[in-house]
Amino acid sequence: MHVSEYDPYSPTIRKKDSFTNRLLLVRMHKHYWYYRVTYPGKILLFAFFLSGIGTVSVSVPIYNLFSVLMALILIDGIVSWVFRPRCDLRGDFPAQTTAGQPAIGHFTVTNKGWLPIYDMAVSFRWLEKPLSQTDRDDTLEYLPRGESVDVTVTIDAPQRGFYALPKLGVHTLFPFHLNRSGSAALPGKSLLVLPAFHQLTSVDLPVGSKFQPGGIALTSNVGESPEYVGNREYVPGEPARRLDFRSWARLGKPVVREYQEEYYCRIALILDTYMPADAWLVRKLKSLRQRYLSKSDSAHSMNVLEAGISLTASIADALSRGEYLIDLFAAGPELYVFRAGRHTAHFDNVLEILSCVDRCPDDPFETIGPAVFEELSNVSTAVCIFLDWDEQREKMARAVLDSGSSLKTIIIHEGETTKPYNSDEFGQAYHFTPDEIANGKVESI
Repeated sequence: MHVSEYDPYSPTIRKKDSFTNRLLLVRMHKHYWYYRVTYPGKILLFAFFLSGIGTVSVSVPIYNLFSVLMALILIDGIVSWVFRPRCDLRGDFPAQTTAGQPAIGHFTVTNKGWLPIYDMAVSFRWLEKPLSQTDRDDTLEYLPRGESVDVTVTIDAPQRGFYALPKLGVHTLFPFHLNRSGSAALPGKSLLVLPAFHQLTSVDLPVGSKFQPGGIALTSNVGESPEYVGNREYVPGEPARRLDFRSWARLGKPVVREYQEEYYCRIALILDTYMPADAWLVRKLKSLRQRYLSKSDSAHSMNVLEAGISLTASIADALSRGEYLIDLFAAGPELYVFRAGRHTAHFDNVLEILSCVDRCPDDPFETIGPAVFEELSNVSTAVCIFLDWDEQREKMARAVLDSGSSLKTIIIHEGETTKPYNSDEFGQAYHFTPDEIANGKVESI
């Protein structure tokens, strides 16, 4: 048996070590620059390095400034290390929130050290953008030894998605608020930000009930399950398992049990996520321009994909309050097919799916098409939420009509679509802009 020896000079080992060193440098940079050093501390460090030119000679007056700044940095570092928190942190952070709504965690800090804690705060070391902690440096002036205090941690989550939170710890800014000194106390967890949406007052759909083979597993305990409704005379050729022998003995002639068939309304929600790279970049630059030129309006605007996801959530919310079976189809980097309604799943599960849907840079209709077409024969109505109107989307809508299902078309787009919409063939379509959806101006469809 041959055992290879560790060769530190081999290209593979050198490549791995180089990557590890770069990763370590990045983590150290994030730790010290984004967590340890405060904003006043960064200004002081900049002035310290700028005044370093005075070290060429003690006769230069700027040398005195360099000495004072170096003394401040050393004193602050030593004192903050001596008074660094030694405490116990208990509490929990919510697992999910809604986009635009803050996530608030409640914690209890107990001082376990021998010294009191001055200028104490509870914060994450760094957060994945666009998350931000608003109360990162809201400090408690004094916490005696052995005492406890309740604190809150608030995270602003302006955009939906699934985020990994880092460790949460207690730090002190004492004495000069130049650096944060402390240690992480609670391990990191995840935060699911659900899409924000406005409730619809009404949803007018061309619905109808269709027979659903094996529907008892789908309808759960609500709706038209195949329950016993009565007896009737036996007709030659019927299955023997339907014979009611007790009634046969009582009446003296063969009778069978009669059941109600499984008919109910099934709605398909088809979410379009196709955004080519060039169109996505144009919309991204436009949203950034709106953010910096008009901050008052940026809070009420969203891009076309986020508007489509928000409207899909609104429609699913309205349908979940009725006796519908909802099939959600969305194509992104992965194909999402999810069934909800009639107690098969909760509306919260639909929001969890929508929170993780991302844009699809490639044409998704070749991927989503087979999954949709396989279910169209049992679908009563298909609600298609398109981000534009072109040949591929027209082909998808035509396939829905050819299957015998009703079609409701919703187009979310600013300005003219790529191809004019043919209302004579596909029926009346609803046209909305992203800002109309973001501002809650869509009340019914």
